[in-house]
Amino acid sequence: MLSTGITTAVSVTPNPDAQWLTRAAAQTGIPARALRAYVAAAAMANDSAPMCGIGWNTVAAVGSVESAHGSYGGGSLNAAGQSSRPIVGPSLDGNGFAAIADTDAGVLDGDARWDHAVGPMQFIPTTWQLAGRDGNGDGRADPFNIDDAALSAAAYLCANGRDLSTAQGWTDAIYSYNQSDPYIRQVRTQATAYAAKTGTAE
Repeated sequence: MLSTGITTAVSVTPNPDAQWLTRAAAQTGIPARALRAYVAAAAMANDSAPMCGIGWNTVAAVGSVESAHGSYGGGSLNAAGQSSRPIVGPSLDGNGFAAIADTDAGVLDGDARWDHAVGPMQFIPTTWQLAGRDGNGDGRADPFNIDDAALSAAAYLCANGRDLSTAQGWTDAIYSYNQSDPYIRQVRTQATAYAAKTGTAE
């Protein structure tokens, strides 16, 4: 399933094989390990919420904007989907960002004073407590694992009965993730580009 937020969703191989992943990774510049997680996350989210219609390209676009697919700060994803270094966003201390006092005693972000968004999909600790999912079946939800983070993001975007195959539903979903018009435009542009590069745009 592919979604752009501009037109209705179009279908793409829901369970791609290794050849598709290799080709699509080369076409988009998305690391194959991350792309596999995004495709799986979209498929699982749509299985849980059939009316959602989220596309892998939307999940991938969020991952691109949030952490450059887990490579923020020079890191990379290993075979298990873990980043080679912790991905921790800026301090949410009110200086250019919202002020969010620490909510997890620094367990996830290492800061007992202020919260930080963490992991490749950049969840703040309180949101992770509510939205965190186990995407790789190891029995725990880890925001620093791309499988868990991608599934959590997809499920979060699909929440509240949203239909991402419509322009308004897609926009509402992305706005719920980050209440910023420039952010929405950036994710839309990236999602549309991924669709075009893989030859699945309308």
